[in-house]
Amino acid sequence: MSSYLIGDVQGCFDSLQALLKKVKFSSDKDRLFFLGDVVNRGSKSLETLSFIKDLGDNAQMVLGNHDFHLLACALGGKKPNKKDTFTDVINANNADSLLDFLKNQPLAITHKGVLMVHAGIPPNWDVDRVIQQSKKVQKHLKKVNISQFLDDMYDNKPNIWSQDLSELAQCRYSINALMRLRFCKPNGALEFDCKMNYTHPPKGFKAWFMHKNRLLKNTDIFFGHWSSLSSVNQAHIYPMDHGCVWGRKLSAIRLKGRKIFSVSC
Repeated sequence: MSSYLIGDVQGCFDSLQALLKKVKFSSDKDRLFFLGDVVNRGSKSLETLSFIKDLGDNAQMVLGNHDFHLLACALGGKKPNKKDTFTDVINANNADSLLDFLKNQPLAITHKGVLMVHAGIPPNWDVDRVIQQSKKVQKHLKKVNISQFLDDMYDNKPNIWSQDLSELAQCRYSINALMRLRFCKPNGALEFDCKMNYTHPPKGFKAWFMHKNRLLKNTDIFFGHWSSLSSVNQAHIYPMDHGCVWGRKLSAIRLKGRKIFSVSC
């Protein structure tokens, strides 16, 4: 049995199938972990999300910002923008079951000593804090009427973590950190505008994984979101968004041995 961790698919269903063929994926014995953003920008969000859902216990995923945006457009007050390509999911006959599936996905997964998120982790968070905040957000997503909650999460504030924040403010910070983070300060102050490579941070900031005193520097962390990162010279850090939707590669990493498999997109 092998476990594969897969970067941002973003509706590139055909590339996903080619990648699974390359690794000789067996739904009888292998397990897939998707690092978020399984929908949007590509042309086959419906096929991709349906495929992952139908894998049942053979697949798990963390929510990415595009997956969350789909929920906000389908169940909240947000409207799809010109670049969004997930209306096939919203208009599907089985949209309710697909959206229920997404609502039940966490923001973080721990598996065999590794940690998976979509974007990043504040330097001053440990594993317990990551999982605790993931569960707090998931609790709200599982509620019957989540429209107001989804709408309330669209804000860049607070951009600094504190246990004294209200629960909704904690959820907003957690969503922004785990789904959108690239650069931050040592105290976890988030920056959202810069998408450059980690070697060119905004003044006063560093890539979240470059802070020397971060609490998880000895934990293997797998993430997507940052498509301009093909690799980093940093131990225990595994960026897996290799830019499939931008015509580059879709990649999976086999947990045992950390071997990377890729297909051109």
